[in-house]
Amino acid sequence: MKRLGKSRKNAVISGVCGGIAEYFNIDPLLVRIIWVLSGIGLIVYILCAVLLPYNDEPMPPQNDYVNHNYDDSDRRN
Repeated sequence: MKRLGKSRKNAVISGVCGGIAEYFNIDPLLVRIIWVLSGIGLIVYILCAVLLPYNDEPMPPQNDYVNHNYDDSDRRN
């Protein structure tokens, strides 16, 4: 399963644009040009750099309630 994250191999500053490019399977230069021309801004870039994990980091474990793989037949009414 693909997930949005920062790239280590296509990183220029922190890998945000490279990660977006890998996610959408497009050229990182195109993402950088769109980022600058669209005026998304430095604050959004910094937020993405801080909040997005790197793509090669393992996904955090999910509990059964998030996946809805639990059996509630043993619950008492």
